[in-house]
Amino acid sequence: MIKLKEKIIYAATSLTLSALCLFPGIAQAQIKISPLTIETKAERGQATGVIEITNTSNKTFRARVYPAPFTYNENGFEELESSPQDLTPFLTFSPRELVIEPGQTRRIRLASRFLPSTETGEYRAVIYTEDLEAIPVQTGNVTMGIKPRLGVTVFVRNGDVAANLVVESASYDPETNQIILQVENSGNATALPKIPWSLTNSGGEVASGNNQPVTVIAGGKRNISIEYSGENPIPPGEYQLTGELVWGDAKNPNQLPFDLNLTIPGQ
Repeated sequence: MIKLKEKIIYAATSLTLSALCLFPGIAQAQIKISPLTIETKAERGQATGVIEITNTSNKTFRARVYPAPFTYNENGFEELESSPQDLTPFLTFSPRELVIEPGQTRRIRLASRFLPSTETGEYRAVIYTEDLEAIPVQTGNVTMGIKPRLGVTVFVRNGDVAANLVVESASYDPETNQIILQVENSGNATALPKIPWSLTNSGGEVASGNNQPVTVIAGGKRNISIEYSGENPIPPGEYQLTGELVWGDAKNPNQLPFDLNLTIPGQ
């Protein structure tokens, strides 16, 4: 999202929009934030979390902290004006402003409290840390003030909820030279599946990899780009894409195998 006087840098799971791509003259802020995603279950209506922010630069970092509802559409992160799954009415956090000296780490402490009447389900918010100091950027004859912000996505489950993933199809995008896996989540909890995969044809394995976790929102769909690291595009032909989605508890994960036909057309 880019406004005339403000540029946003998202650091949510599976999404990074970097100012360096559009404004090469800007040095990336030396701020580390962890974790980028918080997943937790409310116990007796309450849940807590902690975000750590470290200033690795040689300048004082000043920022404001605020939440917003969000979702993931088929192609990625989307901030919302409102949502039935909005966590912000139940969320408290401190501090709301940060001053971090070089080399220091500060913590933002989160707490959510649901009412007994709150419906069972997953509630979500992104917690933004926005730099108070705008960075002037010259683009042609226009000078814009750029305010980077980092977002941590927070998922709090109230009651018994679960993800239910289905791999719907695989296709090839000739514009980006990427294989796209469409995944639907008909459950009421978000999943972040890893995807080990293999691409084969009549001659054997052509490519393989292991996609890092990608957010598939509860009740939604996601187009997941298969991370192919080969130097050359995959040749046209008929292929078999096999693999599995792996998510949930690392000790006892959910696993969903898939085996799909894939046609890569000629140029």
